Amino acid sequence: MENSQKRIKIKETIVVEGKYDKIRLAPLFDANIIELGGFRIYNNKDRLALIRRIAEKNGIIILTDSDSAGFRLRHYLSSAVPKANIKNVFIPNVSGKEKRKAKPGKENLIGVEGMTTEVLLSAFKKAGIDPESGISERTEPFSKTFLYEIGLSGKANSSETRRIICEHFSLPKMLSANSLAEILPIITTEAELVSVIEKIKEN
Repeated sequence: MENSQKRIKIKETIVVEGKYDKIRLAPLFDANIIELGGFRIYNNKDRLALIRRIAEKNGIIILTDSDSAGFRLRHYLSSAVPKANIKNVFIPNVSGKEKRKAKPGKENLIGVEGMTTEVLLSAFKKAGIDPESGISERTEPFSKTFLYEIGLSGKANSSETRRIICEHFSLPKMLSANSLAEILPIITTEAELVSVIEKIKEN
């Protein structure tokens, strides 16, 4: 599909974990793509400073794997770069391994490099980045009060409810309430979300 598909122009820089992720995205996006080098970013002050400068100029899109290592890297970047300069793209939990690897990783999840084109474009669209035009717009997040009222935070079973909601919308299961507050308004409405949660409670 990549051979016949026009590359999507995106003004933000896409930040990924490693070189294979960059190779995977290059045929899809006409954008600056920078790799972290995995956990080496923790000791690479020059690379982090570069990412900060890029974020200040045009913003960054963080796209990491949906395993715990990917979330640690995402949180590290999010703490180092102003929130206003970041857009988060999340891939769903998909079991398996990448073709180049002999065996699956510890959490048996396929990373960015192994995702299909359809899944990747869907992930960008869920983040408010239109795969057709590359245009990205910010959407107001759901309020903390609303998330509490519908049981996605602050309740005894909120963690399990979040997990089910993530599964329903094909999002990684490790998303926090704050992350859901940002991503859910892009892919659903308050009314639809309430309806989904009511059905969960019925079951």
